[in-house]
Amino acid sequence: MRSRLRVPIIVAAVALRSGLVFVGEDPMSAQTTAYKAPRTPDGKPDLNGIWQAINTANWDIQDHPARQGVVLSLGAAFSVPGGLGVVDGNEIPYQPWALAKKTENAQRWLTADPEIKCFMPGVPRATYMPYPLQIVQPPAPADMLIQYEFASAMRVVHMTPAQASGADSWMGWSTGHWDGDTLVVDVTNFNDQAWFDRAGNFHSDALHVTERYRARSADVLDYEATIEDPKVFRRPWTMRMPLYRRAEKNARLTEYKCVEFVEELMYGNLSKKSPK
Repeated sequence: MRSRLRVPIIVAAVALRSGLVFVGEDPMSAQTTAYKAPRTPDGKPDLNGIWQAINTANWDIQDHPARQGVVLSLGAAFSVPGGLGVVDGNEIPYQPWALAKKTENAQRWLTADPEIKCFMPGVPRATYMPYPLQIVQPPAPADMLIQYEFASAMRVVHMTPAQASGADSWMGWSTGHWDGDTLVVDVTNFNDQAWFDRAGNFHSDALHVTERYRARSADVLDYEATIEDPKVFRRPWTMRMPLYRRAEKNARLTEYKCVEFVEELMYGNLSKKSPK
């Protein structure tokens, strides 16, 4: 009997010393509930900072194994890293025709993914690309700004009622409000060109994204994005992930205007060919 009790007692002791919670409580939700973020002068949670997702969602927002890349000569340098998905339940509820199109997109990823040609990444993909983003939050009622390193993409989060843009765009039209300590951003007016990842997951121009940002700790934001698109999906679905503060002393966004790297890919067919 003594040997049977020894391991649980040790585990319980380690758990207590580490502050872990095992019974009746989700540690993540407990931390989120307990933490109270610093305030801006208007009393709102201060989300200012440079943040970055650390996951493989830009490759595939669903669970996926590591596999060989499409450019064999690059070997491991451009292989696909395995990763856990960020989609609730790991299921994307495509309509049958849309699932077939997603499969087709995946097969022609190297020529069809808008990221390859340095187009704006769209929302929420801009959040979990392997590059940092910066949230600029002035006191209310001023609008907020989210700046992304990739392609110098940016968007304004309108914090007061504003007429939506009449034109659809890659990054959509963002309108924000506070729900307690959570920043909620409704994003509409998308075009139908952006993808969610390199695996070919896509949407139509009917996309509506509802984002939620909440500080879990001084250096972690909980981020979620609920996707609604009745042209493509059978029901709404949600992605969730943490965003981590870049804590380097001189942390900043660097310039990554990738258009100059893809000019030949985008416009090479228009260049004048020299006679042989």
